[in-house]
Amino acid sequence: MNLRGKLAVAFAVVGGAAAILVGVLGYQTSSHRIRAELDRSLLNTAAQVAAGGVQVLAPSPITRGPGDDDHDEAQPMVAQSIAPDGTVRRIGGRPVDLPVTADDRALTSGTRYTDVTVGSDGYRVLTVALGPDRGSLQLGIDTDETRRVLGDLAERMTWVSVAVLAGAALAGWLIARQITRRLVRLTRLTEEVSAGSRPGIGVPDRGRDEVGRLSASFAEMLRRLASAREDQERLVQDAAHELRTPLTSLRTNASVLRRFAELSPDARQRLLADVDGETRELTHLVEELVELATGQHDDEPRQPVELREPAERAAERVRRRSGREISVDADGTTTDGRPKALERAMTNLLENAVKFGGGPVALRVRDGRVEVADRGPGIAEEDADRVFDRFYRAADARSLPGSGLGLAIVREVARSHGGSVFAGPRDGGGAVVGFTVALTGFIP
Repeated sequence: MNLRGKLAVAFAVVGGAAAILVGVLGYQTSSHRIRAELDRSLLNTAAQVAAGGVQVLAPSPITRGPGDDDHDEAQPMVAQSIAPDGTVRRIGGRPVDLPVTADDRALTSGTRYTDVTVGSDGYRVLTVALGPDRGSLQLGIDTDETRRVLGDLAERMTWVSVAVLAGAALAGWLIARQITRRLVRLTRLTEEVSAGSRPGIGVPDRGRDEVGRLSASFAEMLRRLASAREDQERLVQDAAHELRTPLTSLRTNASVLRRFAELSPDARQRLLADVDGETRELTHLVEELVELATGQHDDEPRQPVELREPAERAAERVRRRSGREISVDADGTTTDGRPKALERAMTNLLENAVKFGGGPVALRVRDGRVEVADRGPGIAEEDADRVFDRFYRAADARSLPGSGLGLAIVREVARSHGGSVFAGPRDGGGAVVGFTVALTGFIP
């Protein structure tokens, strides 16, 4: 059973239980009140009969209906006396004899109520002691009409309970339908997404209730899934394009290696150097692809980082690799971040500057802004907004080694640290490329 059916059944059960409970309590209350009224009427009539007012037992002028039985409904009472010796004498009223028990004959004080059946009629009987040596008075009243009234009341309450049960089930179904309408749409969406297809229906309208919040969260999740899927597809396409060049070169070199013995020593050295270079480029490209695709920097725990420290380590590493002069000018600003990721981003910036520019390279860190300045050819205005895209390489840089992923990694690191990237020309020639991070403090 689905959620809508369960809610409808729950509403029906609750409504029906409430109707039945009210009906039972109402019936019991009505029965108690009617019985109390009968007992009060018997007691008042007994007092009048004991005082000699037997006229109260005379038939009432009520027309008999077609459903009346053998006894006239206009004469519902019967009275008789019980002598001290146990003899029973009829006083008046309906011509029936009420059964007398030993307890009735032994009654010497107070009153006693009993329910008896004479023939097909039921009676409520009151036995009243008249005093020492006076016996007792016994008075009965027909309760068939009372039973019919209570039976009709029970029947009406039963139908009312059935109607309430049906109404509660209908109302529960309508309310459940309204409540679960957006949940049903969300369920269909999740089924389409889990099946690997793009959703064919929109996310339900947002609201302020829990379903609305779930819809908003689900819409955001779908948006991120779509964005991640687009990024993944773009990464695969770009990776396939970038991998094609070194693989083609390696395949060509492999064909040439089949005639290795026929080559001159100089040709052999150039061939081996080319194979070695292409292999390193391919290895570097694969490493950067894996890092971008898996987000390995996200596995590094965050901690307070003084930006001066990763800047010094990155500069030292690039100095050792390239032999170029790299100056570092850093203040004591700190951020809540990942040291290795920040160092990798700074290293990529420095390697990019070393690759494209000659002369000294400057790394400057001020107030959460990390920038690397070189004296290379600079960055064209049309390339400034795209140099951080994956695999993008300017026209004048396509002949140089590289994967086009270094600056893309810088952008990912900057975003994960609450910052952004920038690139532009440097006064006097060259380029300034860098990123910003969110700051947490300053160490002098």
